[in-house]
Amino acid sequence: MASSSTTFDYSSLKELLKDSNAEVLLPNDGQAYEKSIERWSEHCIKRAAAVVMVTSADDVSATLAQIRKHNISFTVRGGGHSTSGAASIEDGIVIDLSKMRKVTVDTQAKTVTAEGGTIWEDVDVEAAKYGLATVGGTVNHTGVGGLTLGGGYGYLTGKYGLTIDNLLSVQIVLASGEQVIASSTSNEDLFWAVCGAGQNFGVVTAFTFQAYDQKNQVFAGPLVFLPDKIPQIVEFANKFHKVNDGNQAMLMAFSAPPPANVPVVLCQLFYNGPEDEATAFFSDLYELGPIANMAAMIPYEKLNSLLNQGAGFDGRKQFGGGAFKLPLDPSLVVQIHAEFNAFVASHERMNGSMMLFEIIPYKKVIEVPNAKTSFANRGDYYNVATMFKWFNPAIDSEIRTFSRSLLKKTSETVASRSTDRGVGQYGNYATADVEANEIFGANVKRLEELKHKYDPDNLFRHGNRLIPRPLVVVN
Repeated sequence: MASSSTTFDYSSLKELLKDSNAEVLLPNDGQAYEKSIERWSEHCIKRAAAVVMVTSADDVSATLAQIRKHNISFTVRGGGHSTSGAASIEDGIVIDLSKMRKVTVDTQAKTVTAEGGTIWEDVDVEAAKYGLATVGGTVNHTGVGGLTLGGGYGYLTGKYGLTIDNLLSVQIVLASGEQVIASSTSNEDLFWAVCGAGQNFGVVTAFTFQAYDQKNQVFAGPLVFLPDKIPQIVEFANKFHKVNDGNQAMLMAFSAPPPANVPVVLCQLFYNGPEDEATAFFSDLYELGPIANMAAMIPYEKLNSLLNQGAGFDGRKQFGGGAFKLPLDPSLVVQIHAEFNAFVASHERMNGSMMLFEIIPYKKVIEVPNAKTSFANRGDYYNVATMFKWFNPAIDSEIRTFSRSLLKKTSETVASRSTDRGVGQYGNYATADVEANEIFGANVKRLEELKHKYDPDNLFRHGNRLIPRPLVVVN
């Protein structure tokens, strides 16, 4: 498909889509338009020629028909959390799903169906009304669509696997405008592709997840330490790796949060059980003497809001990802912290940045072979991420370079990457310059063949990596 037509009159979309329920916002539509192009990261804000606020799969099909007819560049916005810019476009059209936030719970089947524009708060709150939960993210204003289509790790991953491992079906609008259901029994090859690379294949307008009983509260919250406790915290992490049973998780983060701007180590705890068991399990950390303790029993639906303050909607942001194995060498982590902290301290207004070691048990994740879904990051390792936050556009490239360097050192030094047990690169944390084979590994060939089957003209190309390749049969 050609790039956006320079002669297309975007104001005509209002007339062209008048028979749908979609709302078309143009740059002269004032605050409504300005609100529609807001993103979690300020450097991802782009001035689209039009934003189409869809309310149904039919609206999506109607919009795609005009996109195909007039050769218009476009992208799709779910929660707007991408730091790669995939949910924004300069000129062109944004298909905005944010009006599609209905969540339906089937208490008999214990399933949750969420429309394509839902955020995890919508799912968590509605499911909790029925004593249920499913595997979501760790920040509840993240979009369900983006996290799910890229794999999805959360606090319940240790017990139930990835978000895609609990995805039962999707309703998806293809490049042709056709609306289909994909599941393990219907359009199976498409469902395989959706589970890890879904953004490349269409607009998912509904997700149905398996849910589980979660009537009891959980123990969760941060313990805050000064950096001199890093060696002992790492020793606990090494022990945690061996003794967890899937009902626990820990996120270890380096930061220097405002207003104090003092370097600290945050240990975000999670224990799916009673407080006495939780404090006993994490007793080694309590004995270190945290300078702040905010861990307590809370309803599950509040769990994914605990990190919201550190993930607010201001500033420029960039995620980068890698992997690490346990046990970790404490001296390595001390060195990495020193480099991270020195870089943050040397730049103005960068104290909202964070480096995150996600110690989320992987045993359930690796029970599923890498070839079972398109998601190829299943291995005996954990994710590590940088989340830099800054305000000066002049240092964008400097931050990208430093983030890559730090993550490479973390990943390579602990020898986390392997060819047979996962790629060591979580797609949802990957920067825009990461190649498809680095994310999808051995699955990339089949994905590109399926891309040719379902999107031969590469309509869904903005911010995506897959290129359609026809299946070649050798006689």
